[in-house]
Amino acid sequence: MGGPVTGLAIIGSTGSIGRQTLDVVRSLPDRFRVVGLAAGDNVSLLEEQAREFRPRLAGAGRDPEYAYSRMVELGLNCQWATPEEMASHPDVDLVVIATVGKAGLSPTLSALRSGKAVAIANKEVLVMAGHIVTAEAKGHGGEIRPIDSEHSAIWQCLWGEPLDAVERVILTASGGPFRDSPLEELASVTAEEALRHPNWQMGQKITVDSATLLNKGLECIEARWLFDIPLERIEVLLHRESIVHSLVEFRDGSVKAQLGVPDMRLPIQAALTYPERLPGTTAPRLDLRRIGSLNFGAIDMKRYPCLGLALEAGGRAGTYPAVLSAADEVAVQHFLAGHIGFLDIHRVSESALAAHRGAANPSLDEVLEADAWARAWAEDWVKAKT
Repeated sequence: MGGPVTGLAIIGSTGSIGRQTLDVVRSLPDRFRVVGLAAGDNVSLLEEQAREFRPRLAGAGRDPEYAYSRMVELGLNCQWATPEEMASHPDVDLVVIATVGKAGLSPTLSALRSGKAVAIANKEVLVMAGHIVTAEAKGHGGEIRPIDSEHSAIWQCLWGEPLDAVERVILTASGGPFRDSPLEELASVTAEEALRHPNWQMGQKITVDSATLLNKGLECIEARWLFDIPLERIEVLLHRESIVHSLVEFRDGSVKAQLGVPDMRLPIQAALTYPERLPGTTAPRLDLRRIGSLNFGAIDMKRYPCLGLALEAGGRAGTYPAVLSAADEVAVQHFLAGHIGFLDIHRVSESALAAHRGAANPSLDEVLEADAWARAWAEDWVKAKT
């Protein structure tokens, strides 16, 4: 296949997106060189990845001394580095942000300030600080490539199209595991049930957000920054099969849609190999004859109050999206731990938004302050309930 070799740093290499990114690298071994791998707590998997890919740089989260000592014991000869150091390293051409939550913000900014391309799967980075992130990209010659399947679909539909020709953007949503459950049963659903997404295999946080549809509201905010499209021209459509990943309607009435099997390796490869389209991914091919039919419908906002909450926060802008994102992150952690119920995720986030007094055009420090405030508020809410 030829072509230049791209130096990769993967921030969040042991998570779902990180592991699938390495699947893509395995399928295109002559096109990528893994320069850096940064993990959270899963040191044993980081060791396996480091043995296979021999990165120059490695790092881990909560116990870096232990992780580094393990690398030395294994003779891996990795230089220890923070995610920010990896993201700005001169041997790195493309940084994959595969974390969830606030953890992705600092390495994203570090990469963009170094003029690098960033393939981003972290919704929260653009939700909490989209105006800052996009300004840094423009100011330093950096590039943002979306990995989320919905945003990848919009991005691909826009290739070769002038932005002023866009009438609206339509994000599709599967509806998650409770799309047909009686509303009265939602108060008692368990974390195990919430993690049974009907179509996708994803990390725990995003899977729960898919059950509440909070993720779709965050994706609307993210799309606003990625594509410079006003929030009021971004819509959500129920699509059970997760085959049509998003659509773009143009001012002449034409509509483009991007289709594919629900497999994250497809949008990951699109981001890694852009502007080329290469063979290599191990994702299955789409067979519409087997699928037979595709279904679409309106979103029931009573079933998904978190979606309305996210759209409200996006409309208020300023620090409100950061507050929502942080409060939801805390609430989901407590739901997964069994401390609160499924419907409490909405209540925690709603209470934080109601109590917040936001800044209209926040600095990075103000965004981080709002994030910290919302986390503390959410923790206090949970403590009061339990």
